Amino acid sequence: MNFRASALPDLPWDTIADDVALAASHPDGVCDLSVGTPVDPTPLIARQALAGSADAPGYPAVWGTPALRAAIVSYLHTRWSAAAMSERNVLPVIGSKELVAWLPILLGVRPSETVVIPEVAYPTYAVGAVMAGARVVVAASPDEVAAESPVLVWTNSPSNPSGRVDTADEVRAWIDYARDKGALLAADECYGEFGWDAEPVSILDERVNGGSLDSLLGVYSLSKRSNLAGYRAGFAAGDEHVVMGLLGVRKHLGMMVSAPVQAAMTALLGDHAHVEEQRARYAARRELLSTALVAAGFRIDRSEAGLYLWATRGESGRVTAHWLAERGIVVAPGDFYGEAGTDHVRIALTATDERIAAAASRL
Repeated sequence: MNFRASALPDLPWDTIADDVALAASHPDGVCDLSVGTPVDPTPLIARQALAGSADAPGYPAVWGTPALRAAIVSYLHTRWSAAAMSERNVLPVIGSKELVAWLPILLGVRPSETVVIPEVAYPTYAVGAVMAGARVVVAASPDEVAAESPVLVWTNSPSNPSGRVDTADEVRAWIDYARDKGALLAADECYGEFGWDAEPVSILDERVNGGSLDSLLGVYSLSKRSNLAGYRAGFAAGDEHVVMGLLGVRKHLGMMVSAPVQAAMTALLGDHAHVEEQRARYAARRELLSTALVAAGFRIDRSEAGLYLWATRGESGRVTAHWLAERGIVVAPGDFYGEAGTDHVRIALTATDERIAAAASRL
């Protein structure tokens, strides 16, 4: 059998195995700033909700409980000015990466159709398109793909890896582009709670979408905002026709969030205090690490939001990554995220205070 997976790129992390080993040999231990996995405690309210719902002998609803749907709608109304939202516009998913990877197939994107992804991008956008047999085109703005006729367009603000935040005018331009082309605009907004130098604007905001969710799908995660990566908890929201279509397909495929996780999501979406507590942690780490990087001769670009610093020394990111590995620090070379990132490295803030301080001191 000719598996389509054979067309996928090699896992980029395998290419830095030597640097990982070098960093691990540091006498004071490795500072792994390469992967954006949370390290801080999962909020107590989530753990209590999970435990309280542990007796779950029946199958959970793919669409989520009424309480969870209401919590998602309320959160989007309150946090992202999504005035046109109702429960028929929302859908829980098994972590946002699952939806990002499977969306082209779930939508029925056909081989030879075009998917547009950001110029510097999380690799899973391309992986999902390749799995569907689609043609991938990269672009930094709608003008660069004016001659294309895509069926799916991905945007990512705040960006992983660069931390770039699209302005309201840029968000509006992508919405207009997708609607003009008859494409679905899927916006990965998973880092939206962590705006530092710029405030993210959601595609669901009526100020940029004209009060209509047509042709729009936002993707959200509780992994970062709520330290919930281990639970696999996210949701999508937008165009009712698209959401209900995805719901129907996912019922056939058994793509359902477990009942205890749904209870935890419901509790967390109704609480913002834990998000502010986590913001404060990341803000302190960001300040310490960025100051040390600049003092060591790095330039930090973008990084207006999110949980990463997009840094360069004006050389190949691979050279920079090795230089850091010699000091016991592991980072992600920028070419993991496309050719446009080759002279940068992505440095995660998702390490303990002690490891961030250790990395800063080694710089």
